[in-house]
Amino acid sequence: MHSGRPLSSTKHERIVCMAFPTRIPDFFYGTAWKEDRTAALTELALRIGFRAIDTANQRRHYFEEGVGHGLAAAYNAGLVTRDDLFLQTKFTYQRGQDHRVPYDPNASLAVQVAQSMASSLEHLGTDHVDSYVLHGPSSNNEWTEDDAEVWEAMKKERDTERTRLLGVSNISLPHLQQLKSSGAETPAFVQNRCYARLGWDRAIRQFCNQHKIIYQGFSLLTANQQLLQHPLIASLAASLGATPAQIVFSFARSIGIVPLTGTSNAEHMKDDLASRSLELPADAIRAIESLAG
Repeated sequence: MHSGRPLSSTKHERIVCMAFPTRIPDFFYGTAWKEDRTAALTELALRIGFRAIDTANQRRHYFEEGVGHGLAAAYNAGLVTRDDLFLQTKFTYQRGQDHRVPYDPNASLAVQVAQSMASSLEHLGTDHVDSYVLHGPSSNNEWTEDDAEVWEAMKKERDTERTRLLGVSNISLPHLQQLKSSGAETPAFVQNRCYARLGWDRAIRQFCNQHKIIYQGFSLLTANQQLLQHPLIASLAASLGATPAQIVFSFARSIGIVPLTGTSNAEHMKDDLASRSLELPADAIRAIESLAG
């Protein structure tokens, strides 16, 4: 129904970014693939110390309503208040959904964005989210007119204070370059899967650095299983009394990545958060980055 035509023409607890109207967390708990464990794991993550939750209104991979149940349980238990938290959700195109679409698929894209946001706010039991992310562009290699329409609709959500910040996920460098050259507003966030073999998404990170965009990295462990076994990582972990995962998270933060973790293990949650106090020597950071080639 939509054309998809190309568009023509730290420290520890939180990173404070003066360009934005809210404070930016330095670690997110990701809620994908949790299904009926979503509520309990969201509450557990908050109990252990996470204060930033990443989700999406995409029932195919997320149970956003379950996140809301976990938040409500944490509020009721007196663990946190809404003001303590940074909540991030996403708008997902219909092609990324299953049959449980959270908006009218026959409506305009702008209406779909608004309906998806309204659904997310109901799921999460709040009147606003802190970050609203486009879950992925409509085309694999071009920023299209559909993307421009969605981005404008997302800006309206921000302007009416249903979100504070905007981001894009699963995005390539050409997408970002085309978005920028179109004159559209630059996102506050880019969130990508981060592979060591691709230089930890080096080209995208460089673009983000140039344009004051905060880079969020996910799958830092699951996308880099071989790296976790590398002798350099093992040696650093042993010398610093850390786990290989902690080394990776500390490294990521050192090169400007805000990491996400989706662990379901309470001890791993504690370890992941503890990595915020782990500082790697500069030569170790260079050595890890060079492993990517």
